[in-house]
Amino acid sequence: MLYSGVAWRSDGYEVAVVDAAGHMARPPRRFPPHAVDELAAYLGAIGPGVLTVVESTNGILDGRLMAAGLVVHRADPHLLPRRPLFGSVSADDLARIALRERGALTELVRTRGTQTGREGELEDWSAASADALARLARAGHAVSHGGRDRREIALTFDDGPLPPYTDQVLDVLERYGIPATFFCVGMNARAYPEQVARMREQGHSVANHTWSHPFLPELTRPQLREQMERTGQALADACGAPGVPLFRPPYGARTPEVLDWLAESGSRIVLWDVAPDDWAMPGADVIADRVLAGARPGSIVLLHDGGGDRSQTVDALPRVIEGLLADGFRFVRAEEIGARPVPTAATRAVRASAA
Repeated sequence: MLYSGVAWRSDGYEVAVVDAAGHMARPPRRFPPHAVDELAAYLGAIGPGVLTVVESTNGILDGRLMAAGLVVHRADPHLLPRRPLFGSVSADDLARIALRERGALTELVRTRGTQTGREGELEDWSAASADALARLARAGHAVSHGGRDRREIALTFDDGPLPPYTDQVLDVLERYGIPATFFCVGMNARAYPEQVARMREQGHSVANHTWSHPFLPELTRPQLREQMERTGQALADACGAPGVPLFRPPYGARTPEVLDWLAESGSRIVLWDVAPDDWAMPGADVIADRVLAGARPGSIVLLHDGGGDRSQTVDALPRVIEGLLADGFRFVRAEEIGARPVPTAATRAVRASAA
């Protein structure tokens, strides 16, 4: 049996492989952020018996590894040594944790992703944060949807950029003349700056979704700040200007403390009220049906252009757009949802006379 650990660093990924005696079975290898397919092929070539482990701050890699046929496990914080300010624990540590603590690891399921086995915890975090989220929403620091009195809707895409899917999504949006908002992962923005630049050039909003897609409640405040600032810099480098001051927490994971940290950062927290779970690949028709059935005035729709095979999302998108247009919706960017129109001289006069 061989055990591999995959760590993330500021410049990409590191892989270590140990055997059942704890000896290094392969020299450590590093892969740049755009070389995930090569990383998966390297692990696959080692043999079918290799067990691969990532830690819970690495939420953007597992889907692509599992799609390549690898068996992927997650190591949670109670198994890990102290993390650095930026980056996961080392690949060697992860491989040896897999050897020592195999029974304590969580085997990930492709249709459930990195959150496998933690769905209940995510629900508990959300429930405990309801009051804090409502308080921030009243203050304009958070939004899950806009007002229900206007037929406007925001399409949002998470986890990219990732070729070819991001370009295909952009092609569809361009064909219909539809604006959208992309919540980008910093690792991917660094790997594919051309796609980020294209988002901006086409008039879409580009926003922050952390560097490595971690569970935010597991980070310290300095670790969260580092994730946000590094991602913001990667977006600015790609676009030539900062992204919009919006932030989406991976998985929507939040606690009252995390929400306060995010609000203090100056970014508006953007959640959603329509989620077709396109990342689980239920089929293009199912994705479209779920969006069209769930859409209401002011809805924010959560879709994905990264994190794995997004061909079903691309295929569903024309039907989603055409269906919403036929239902009288107007598409806006996430920062425009719920924004009050600037009063014209005529509307000011009407309001003054009414007063």
